[in-house]
Amino acid sequence: MAESQPQSDGGRLLLASQPRHAGWWALALGVLAATGFQPLGLWPLALVAIGLFTLIVARSSGWRQAAWLGWLFGMGHFTLGNSWIATAFTYQAEMPAVLGWVAVPVLSLYLAVYPAIAAGGARAFARKGPGWGFALVFAGCWIVAEWLRSWVFTGYAWNPFSMVLLGPFERPGLALLAPFMGTYALSGLAILLGWALVAAARARRWGLLAGGAVLLAAGMYLPQPALHESDLSLTIAQPDIEQSRVHQPDQYEDHFRRLATNSLPQEPGERRIVLWPESGMVDYLREGYPQRYYDSTTAFGSPVLARQRLANVIGKNALLMTGAVDLEIGEKDGLIRALGARNAVTVLDDQGDIVDSYYKAHLVPFGEYLPMRGLLEPLGLSRLVPGAIDFWPGTGPRTLDLGVFGKAAIQICYEIVFSGEVVEKGTRPDYIFNDSTDGWFGAFGPPQHFAQARMRAIEEGLPVLRSTTTGISGVIDAHGVVRQYLGMGIEGRIDGKVPVAAPPTLFSRFGNPLGLAWAALALLAGLIAMRRRGG
Repeated sequence: MAESQPQSDGGRLLLASQPRHAGWWALALGVLAATGFQPLGLWPLALVAIGLFTLIVARSSGWRQAAWLGWLFGMGHFTLGNSWIATAFTYQAEMPAVLGWVAVPVLSLYLAVYPAIAAGGARAFARKGPGWGFALVFAGCWIVAEWLRSWVFTGYAWNPFSMVLLGPFERPGLALLAPFMGTYALSGLAILLGWALVAAARARRWGLLAGGAVLLAAGMYLPQPALHESDLSLTIAQPDIEQSRVHQPDQYEDHFRRLATNSLPQEPGERRIVLWPESGMVDYLREGYPQRYYDSTTAFGSPVLARQRLANVIGKNALLMTGAVDLEIGEKDGLIRALGARNAVTVLDDQGDIVDSYYKAHLVPFGEYLPMRGLLEPLGLSRLVPGAIDFWPGTGPRTLDLGVFGKAAIQICYEIVFSGEVVEKGTRPDYIFNDSTDGWFGAFGPPQHFAQARMRAIEEGLPVLRSTTTGISGVIDAHGVVRQYLGMGIEGRIDGKVPVAAPPTLFSRFGNPLGLAWAALALLAGLIAMRRRGG
């Protein structure tokens, strides 16, 4: 079916017809759309870019060209948005660091498939020219594509487009709508907002454009919600351990000293939780391993003495949650040895006893395990983290009942970016603890990671408490407002009270099916709108 021509009131401004070299436009707009992510935060530019891309897709000759344009958009978008990954290769000696700058575009080759699905799918559904009907269909398809990206091949949910609607630290921005929509549906709304700006400019309705821009800005700077705190105290320690020193045995005692110094009680006997980052504890804390493993990490050669030292640091009436490593011991080649490892958060009481543990479920390929090890290892590829054994995944979200210290959900490192997968169903916690080692990821990765932790707080209506080795650590309330934080490259501590959880949100009750329902509604509304225009 031939494309319909723009309506007479549509104007000829801003790509009144399909531009020459549309592929280059799509690639460039993908890059510009990624500038809305942290630390740049150029959300107006990102919204205009996605609005213009929607227009280009609407004017494509068919679904095949639309999918190609979507793939090019994704290449630009993910290459800039994931550029921090290249920095991780500079902190290991097994592979050339230059491979990092190859890894980013190679990963983008795959991730770009999802914008291609959204663009091609929208053009297959909607055979009309640009208009609100097409924009709604495209927004619906984008929601579904982002949801697919979050779980296909274990998922890579980093930086959904909705992140451009998150306000500055002290304000939630338009992400305040996330409890009613979910992260992926909020991405669809961001597309519609971008389209609205472009449509107003194309129609030369300058008053409408100015009014819309003012409303958008007002939404991004909504007043800060009131703070409600519990009576549970907290201490978050940030040791500022450079990534190049994290795995150096001669630095382990200095690491402990930094953490201990920033964790000592200020009021002896105060009921508090002490939060340490991932990679915060190199000592093996569980008993039952061959002695050589204890001798390789702790100055004591004993997990009991290692735990007692931790209890002495936190003091009476305190609970420590620390990143740690547990081993899976078994027999191989006639030897009793570690067959695998667990990335853990271990909870210790003031007597040095282990209260509970959580094991990370979403493991990082090439970071915590080497996919297809038998094939890739002979080719010289290795994990970025030292060690010959792979980490094993945990079972998924769990709520740890810590008695007077509340109910805690644990999310280790990038697990926090998986919308709808951070809280155990049926057991709502009081807060989420997110420990991480963000020193891998240069200047771009940590701000993006912290922003996504804020989005989980808003979406679930739960405070997020975050401790990292190098920053950004912080206290995020249930509305996504950052109440306290330590920036990158700072050694220090945060002392305060745990914010109170909000009532269960709509998203916390229904999860990602809520976002898919919004996608279906957008698709239906778009198809009805196009039908009424003569379909």
